Amino acid sequence: MEDSKARISLDGLDGPDQILPATGLTTAEPRGAVVFRDMEATRDVAPMSIPTLLKRTAATYPDKTALAVKRGGEWLKWSYKQYHSDSRTIAKAFVKLGLERHHSVGILGFNAPEWFIAQAGAIFAGGLSCGIYTTNSPQACKYIAEDCRVNIMVVEDEKQLDKVLAIRSELPHLKAIVQYLGVPKKEGVLSWEELLQIGVKENDEVLEDRLKRIAINQCCGLIYTSGTTGLPKGVMMSHDNYIYAARTATKYLNIDQDDDFISYLPLSHSAAQMIDVWMPMASGAAVYFADRNALKGSLVGTLREVRPTVIFGVPRVFEKIKEKMVEMGKSAGGVKRVVADWAKRTGLSHNLKSMEGQAQRDGYAYPLAKKLVFSKVKENLGFSRCKILGVGAAPVAMDTFKYFLSLDIPLYECYGMSETSGPQTGNKPGKHMLGSVGPTIDGMKTRIADPDPDGNGEIVMYGRNIMMGYLNNAEKTSEAIDEDGWLHSGDIGRELSNGYLKITGRIKELIITAGGENVPPVLIEDSIMEELPCISNAMLIGDRRKFLSCLLTLKVDVDADTLEPTSKLSTAAVDWCREIGSKAKTVEEAISDPSVTRAIQGSIDRVNASATSNAQRVQKWSFVPVDFSVPGGELGPTLKLKRHYVLKKYDTQINNFYNV
Repeated sequence: MEDSKARISLDGLDGPDQILPATGLTTAEPRGAVVFRDMEATRDVAPMSIPTLLKRTAATYPDKTALAVKRGGEWLKWSYKQYHSDSRTIAKAFVKLGLERHHSVGILGFNAPEWFIAQAGAIFAGGLSCGIYTTNSPQACKYIAEDCRVNIMVVEDEKQLDKVLAIRSELPHLKAIVQYLGVPKKEGVLSWEELLQIGVKENDEVLEDRLKRIAINQCCGLIYTSGTTGLPKGVMMSHDNYIYAARTATKYLNIDQDDDFISYLPLSHSAAQMIDVWMPMASGAAVYFADRNALKGSLVGTLREVRPTVIFGVPRVFEKIKEKMVEMGKSAGGVKRVVADWAKRTGLSHNLKSMEGQAQRDGYAYPLAKKLVFSKVKENLGFSRCKILGVGAAPVAMDTFKYFLSLDIPLYECYGMSETSGPQTGNKPGKHMLGSVGPTIDGMKTRIADPDPDGNGEIVMYGRNIMMGYLNNAEKTSEAIDEDGWLHSGDIGRELSNGYLKITGRIKELIITAGGENVPPVLIEDSIMEELPCISNAMLIGDRRKFLSCLLTLKVDVDADTLEPTSKLSTAAVDWCREIGSKAKTVEEAISDPSVTRAIQGSIDRVNASATSNAQRVQKWSFVPVDFSVPGGELGPTLKLKRHYVLKKYDTQINNFYNV
């Protein structure tokens, strides 16, 4: 695809591929422009606007499927030509409805072609796209809508519409509401078809005028942080941020127009934005949408039907698949179980040696296991064509990696932040080290700042993928990005051999005991969970305390409709209870069973035995009677633990550890 000729523009009317004069690497102003980082070193990836990228992809692959969604039992498909055309039409409609330049279109709903097209339409019209989590309360929606001056809200259905209507009178910038699925029942709310008709009737001149005013080094999209460490911040993304990251990542992962993606993770999150929206647009790949029950169990059905070549998931997605497969394996007959166990041992040994570059000496064992077991497992999961199974956005347990590796299914862990537009580092076929988040992606820079004697220090990053700043928040922007333009992640890591990176903790999560010792909680929590397959969450406590304590939650079944945890123990937890001599089937029964308490304490003792110091030993622990969840508030939208929330919610229980 021919590169765009970006031009320095003094009058600001040479867009959409113009570059406005700028003096700084960051800005917190919605109209602000920034200087590109490392332009000379990365000039092979020429700057380009999103309207130009979609236009060129549509010209190169006009009839190729861009977006596909199943409705009424049939797949509805948009070609790249239609995707581009509808984006222009929606942009004209947004302008007619009053979308101002540098103001936002808020999108509140599950993944759909209309979500993508609304986003592109907002950007084509010179506005900002802003995804909002569907799990947000009306007040949380209001906070974001006010912060980014939402002119138009695009919602999925009546459930999401009601949230907007509840706060409508408090949003002075809001001019129109659109519902993209079904026929709106509320007065003054437009349907998607009505929005399209408005755009069809509008002259192209208005849109062309907006396109002329677009600049590559200005903001076009906002990603709001999930609020795990405080109020959400609007991460400002320029055209170049998105496109540079997308084109660099697709090249790194060898993704092209023949690839198929599955979209199901929240599009308000940076990982889904990059993987579902921008990487396919940059490569001409197709995106198939799962249904809204994907995370409730329907995802595997979509995977089997589409058989995508690229899949990305948060750790919990793969953990759930693993739990289901382990459960099914236990019901298999004796011979099948023996064959499966042999195949998994063979697969794990083969793949571990392969990653370490060792010569393979498994003879016929691995090919036979591949034919008898691995190929069937991949077919049943919908992974038969998959070349990239990416995982990230939260820590991943080593036993999950090894389980899938034993089935000849490598999970490629990557690392990035909202502030890096997507992945900064990543494993891939041929470059894979278990326990690492991979090497830095070509064209980006990562280093460890002020490492300690063990090589651990803060991970800092640099490149054209680094955000412009936090919207309306110059103070937080200067805290995150230093004077030289390096983004300070707040994550602790160290560099392994050959440039591979390992995440070892988070600065804001670092526990500093009353005795002044630094304790990285994640490493200890992972050790506890590895010892205890019945545990779903372990949260370490001890900041400014005399000793460490820990809250534990048991694995339970989850209500498929509400995603709320039940009190019924999961199969894995029940099996563990049986192994230690307990008949418990519910949380209440397990908590009150002395044999469970003894077994948990025994596991904690084993973890403590490998502690590097007395200060890193867990002195007390207790069960939380309800598992952590998104509805409960303990987990964020990507299932990250919200430590500050847990500390507040279970304050009394925590204080009891220390009230002697």
